[in-house]
Amino acid sequence: MISLEEAVTARLESHGARFEVLVDPDAALEIKRDEFEGDLADVIAAEDVFEDASRGDRPAENDLETVFDTTEPLEIIPEVIKDGEIQITADQRREMQEQKRKQLIDTITRNAVNPQMDNAPHPPERIENALEEAGFTVDPMEPVEQQVDDALDDLRPVIPIRFEEVTVAVQIPAEHAGSAQAKIRTFGDLEREEWQPDGSWIGVLTFPAGMQNDFYDTVNEHTSGNAETEIVKDTDDLKTR
Repeated sequence: MISLEEAVTARLESHGARFEVLVDPDAALEIKRDEFEGDLADVIAAEDVFEDASRGDRPAENDLETVFDTTEPLEIIPEVIKDGEIQITADQRREMQEQKRKQLIDTITRNAVNPQMDNAPHPPERIENALEEAGFTVDPMEPVEQQVDDALDDLRPVIPIRFEEVTVAVQIPAEHAGSAQAKIRTFGDLEREEWQPDGSWIGVLTFPAGMQNDFYDTVNEHTSGNAETEIVKDTDDLKTR
C-alpha cells in the first residue's frame, strides 16, 4: 500500500450515492486507460471504499450492491477509478508536476545528445534551463513517456538535440573482470562478449548516448581506471570482430 500523502481521490457519483477511493495518481491513470498490470493492493492507500474519504465515512452496503453488484473493495476500486473522476488538490498537483518534471529531465538527459558537439551528452542543468526557456509545461496527469516527444519539439529551437544510441567496446583487465563486467553489462544491450586467454573480458554494449558519462565513470570506478574503451562507429563491424 501507499501512504495517504501519496494518494489522490478517485470519486464516482451514481444512483444518488458517492463513492471515493484512495489511489496512486499514476496507477489511477493507467487503470483508466486499461494499462495497469501491477497489484492493485500496492497502489492504494486503503483497501476500502468511502462515501467521503476525508472523513472516513463509508457508503451503505446496499448502495454498493446496487451500483457494483458486490461489496468487495478490490472489485469496486477499479470501477470507481475507471468510471469516476480523479480529484487532486493544488498541493498534490504541484508535487506531481515537480516529480514529472524531474523524471522528464532525467529521461531526456539519459537519451539525448548534442549533434553539434560530436554527440556529447547534455547535462541535466542544460535540459532544465532549456525547458524553462522554451516554456514547456509538464502535465502532471500524463505519463512522462507521452510527453517526451512534445518536449523535444519545444527544445529543438532552443538547443541542438536529438535522441541517439552509442555502441562502445570495453576491455577489462583480468584482475577486475569478474565484478566489473557484471556491473557494466547492465548499462544496455550486450551485443557480444569474449573472455580472453589472459582472463580479461571484452564486451560490446549499445545504450542511450546520454549515458556515456555515467558509463565511463562506472568503468573507471570498477577497474581503477585500467580499462580500455572505444566507440564503435559502424555496428556492422560487430559481425566480423
